[in-house]
Amino acid sequence: MTNCNKLACRNFLSSLDLSTDEVVQILNLAKNFKTNQLNIELKNKVLGLIFDKSSTRTRVSFQVAMSRLGGSTIDLNPSTSQIGRGEPIKDTARTLSRYCDVLAIRTFNQSDLEEYAKWSSKPIVNALTDLEHPCQALADFMTIKEELGEFKNVVLTFIGDGNNVANSLILCGALLGVEIRIACPKGYEPNPFVISKANEIYKEKNLLKITNDPNIAVLGANVLYTDVWSSMGEEEHKEDKDKDFRGYSIDNNLLKRADKNAIVLHCLPAYRSKEISDEVFESDNSRIFEQAENRMHVQQALLYCLLSK
Repeated sequence: MTNCNKLACRNFLSSLDLSTDEVVQILNLAKNFKTNQLNIELKNKVLGLIFDKSSTRTRVSFQVAMSRLGGSTIDLNPSTSQIGRGEPIKDTARTLSRYCDVLAIRTFNQSDLEEYAKWSSKPIVNALTDLEHPCQALADFMTIKEELGEFKNVVLTFIGDGNNVANSLILCGALLGVEIRIACPKGYEPNPFVISKANEIYKEKNLLKITNDPNIAVLGANVLYTDVWSSMGEEEHKEDKDKDFRGYSIDNNLLKRADKNAIVLHCLPAYRSKEISDEVFESDNSRIFEQAENRMHVQQALLYCLLSK
């Protein structure tokens, strides 16, 4: 059985919280869960979900993952708890630490997540912030490994907003030595701190490329990836962003410029005819729903590691 003791009781706030070996360990464990080679019971363990943002895949995948481990989940909806009435994070965190064994938090500010981690005596998991989406990145690279076999010489091109998904792809890609290309309009580049940290991590230089030209970015790529142009909380900018992102849709013209066996990923929900064409979404190249399923498997592996002693 894979040894997870090094990850036990740790926080997972960022892709930077894992080493390369630990990412590989989680991906291998997730594969074993997916293929039913592992059947682990973590009885009486409780996962608390605090979601300030709406969710389908993240919420359900965490709940099912915990259930498969024999544990239970409490959905701490801010609108029906004292969290939504302004109770300080430090009070909420210290209280929930007495009830739950791990907390998965989906919120806006990374600083709020760090505040939970400061006051909680139990592990905190980033279930999405405006800065990062590290659980999504684990599922993405699990899908890539399933399809391509290894990470060596893999080129992943992300087309769209340099958002939380792009940031976590960059950091996790750096840990795994994957060439990451980001194609976005000027002014929508990924977080500068993320770019700086990734360049420190990469053993081979020049594997991170930021460009404003999607046609160049997709050349020979093994993986094409996109996300919505306007994330949650950006609704008032939607019309402007729709204009700025014209020409940044993954369609057949871009797909033809990639490797002939390239796979297409999207973290969902998708707005077809915007960031991706319906034709490409439903094409044989798409691995979008395998990717969605893998959220459950990597989170089962992650929860097992965090809760094992």
